[in-house]
Amino acid sequence: MTIRVLSKNIPYLYTQTAALLNNTSLAVKSICLIVFCCYFLSFSESAVLAMSVTPGYFNPPHFWIWTALSHCFLEIHFWEVLVDIFTVVLVGKLIEPLWGALEMMTFFFITNIGVAVLSAFFYYFLYMCTFNTELLFQVHIHGLSGYLAGVSIAVKQIMPDHILARTPIGKITNRNIPLAVFGLTFIMWAIGMVEGSYCTMFGTGLVVSWVYLRFYQVHSNGSRGDFADSFAFATLFPNVVQPPVSVFSNTVFSMLVKCRACKKPVRRYDVGAPAGITISLPGAESQDAERRRQIALRALSERLSKTEPAPSQWPSMEEPEQPDSPTNLSVETGSVGSVESVTPSPTPGGQIAKAQDPEAPEVVVLN
Repeated sequence: MTIRVLSKNIPYLYTQTAALLNNTSLAVKSICLIVFCCYFLSFSESAVLAMSVTPGYFNPPHFWIWTALSHCFLEIHFWEVLVDIFTVVLVGKLIEPLWGALEMMTFFFITNIGVAVLSAFFYYFLYMCTFNTELLFQVHIHGLSGYLAGVSIAVKQIMPDHILARTPIGKITNRNIPLAVFGLTFIMWAIGMVEGSYCTMFGTGLVVSWVYLRFYQVHSNGSRGDFADSFAFATLFPNVVQPPVSVFSNTVFSMLVKCRACKKPVRRYDVGAPAGITISLPGAESQDAERRRQIALRALSERLSKTEPAPSQWPSMEEPEQPDSPTNLSVETGSVGSVESVTPSPTPGGQIAKAQDPEAPEVVVLN
């Protein structure tokens, strides 16, 4: 029964997948094809060892540095392959039009290489604390889980206030995705769906991608990074714990500035601005403007969709008829009356003025 259902749906899935990939760039298609083909190498233990980052072989004296590039294309579960392909295609649809193909590939390789290096040194540090050799030679770091974390950070930067779902607890936006998925990886590891290295790669991917987007990404206007307050490291956490996290992150940043590992953001003061002193941060100007534009367009569309067309409030061009009274006299008698009571008779010293409405009666104005 299951085979029959699959055989009927395979042509439909093939056509939908082909239509989805046809609208993507060559870089996206290449990554998806390599990930799909490398899945079949996961059945070979020697191939897994050669492509994965093994902490004991990545660090000196073995120094298998090529695995920092090859590990991201190897997955051992087919559902992980599907998740990776879907994520890469989503990046091609949402992020590549904003960044460009070159910047998208730069982000891809920087994130994965950084994840490989940090994860290897993390397990080496655990070995120094526990002296457990299995942490060096039995742990294999592979897959795109670190890149998935980087994509969640990039989406948070581009559309931070986009509402994904409304729950009784509150709104779920893109701000909540990185930490929520990070917690989900531990649940998946506890039930045996993924290995422990999956959680390590996702956590290091969050750090590497945020550091790159915050300080080093080059924008079209020549600036580097995104120093907006909405993209601070503390915003990755819930509002309750943001103050202590902010203190810790600011302390670490100050230490890195003193060590010249990071540059302190330069503030520009426009004293001649008509509204007073204007302060701008490099890298935050264009991103904030784009976010404000998206928020304004979203709010306007929601307001227009909720607003019903109101009835016309234009005044009527026809005046109500007034009953005959002694005050409504004819113009021929020399007294002033209503407009309806005026007789359109031409006079030598008069001028005829027509109303804007073609059906309105002509009015004689006496000199």
